Amino acid sequence: MSRAFLIVLDSAGIGGAPDAAEFFSGGVADTGANTIGHIAQACAGGRAEEGRSGPLRLPVLDGLGLGAAIRLASGLEAPGLGAQPQGLWGAATEISRGKDTPSGHWELAGVPVPWDWTYFPDTRPAFPEALVAEVCRLAGVTGILGNCHDSGTAIIDRLGAEHLRTGWPICYTSADSVLQIAAHEEAFGLERLVQLCRDLAPSLHAMKVGRVIARPFTGTEGAFARTPNRRDFAIAPPAPTLLDWVQGAGRVTHAIGKIGDIFSHRGISQLHKGKDDAALFDHLDRMAEVAEPGSLTFANFVEFDSLYGHRRDVSGYARALEWFDARAGGFLARLRPGDMAVFTADHGNDPTWFGTEHTRECVPVLVAGKGAGKIGACGFVDVAASVAAHLNVPAQGPGRSFL
Repeated sequence: MSRAFLIVLDSAGIGGAPDAAEFFSGGVADTGANTIGHIAQACAGGRAEEGRSGPLRLPVLDGLGLGAAIRLASGLEAPGLGAQPQGLWGAATEISRGKDTPSGHWELAGVPVPWDWTYFPDTRPAFPEALVAEVCRLAGVTGILGNCHDSGTAIIDRLGAEHLRTGWPICYTSADSVLQIAAHEEAFGLERLVQLCRDLAPSLHAMKVGRVIARPFTGTEGAFARTPNRRDFAIAPPAPTLLDWVQGAGRVTHAIGKIGDIFSHRGISQLHKGKDDAALFDHLDRMAEVAEPGSLTFANFVEFDSLYGHRRDVSGYARALEWFDARAGGFLARLRPGDMAVFTADHGNDPTWFGTEHTRECVPVLVAGKGAGKIGACGFVDVAASVAAHLNVPAQGPGRSFL
């Protein structure tokens, strides 16, 4: 039986979605955002020269149809991305009312979000008193630090030393529906932090807050660093997803990266974690060699978003894309006859755009192993329907296969 590989480049959008005017980053509508397109323009203009140089070079992804997908989504001719597509290619639009990780991934897996997420206001304090009191009760402390919107790395630099002095957890949020809690792995305790987030999650989920995230760090003042021991406690999808469909048909499902956390570990046969995207790609290469016939491998590569998009690091994002493209060539060479690989994204995070938030964008859908041709405009849910069709598994969601 053929296998399927669904690979998400976290935040690699390709142009403002049709409803982008209703979403904002840094107080500016997302209408003109274009994550990969603007990175390509910056590279061609000599504005992304840190650790790399020249035009953006993505021969594998562009060969599948990345440049064509950008033109379809936005009309932009992305410099250096003009190859004649050798794969199936299209641009997908989301209907869920969010530009966040759970919304994007759930809908790619066939389940649009049927509710409006709860977001915390960009005020000081950001959290209601009752929530702060519950955090304090569960953590056994008399107060919290932060209580605001902030960058995860910036707030650790700013409040890490005070956290070590007081023992109070650092609580913060973002434009996403999320509560993040940072604490020192040794001084506060990793297991204590994870348990705090685990115990807090049900009450946040009842409020329709999408995730509670444990953000451990180590180090001393002036040299704090986050560790790879992040844990996400996400609200469960409201209906069976692609992972459930495949597992319910008696097939094996492999989750690489934070897929397990995003889907509340539902529908997952085996979980493969790693300290960084390089380690995760090692897992993906291994799955190309050993994954079972008829199986689904679902992978997320988060560092485009976490390390470069939110930090508005254009050079870093470009380096990461070129690194990924080089690895993708080796991965595709390992696939067996009849396998299908889909490269896509969950939202945008344009490092040239305003603010530090996700951007509401269309995403590429690039398919290897199913010949060449234009998918055209499609929905996120169509990705799930198409993977299910390839695996000969009944689809339970609203999507239509583009195969």
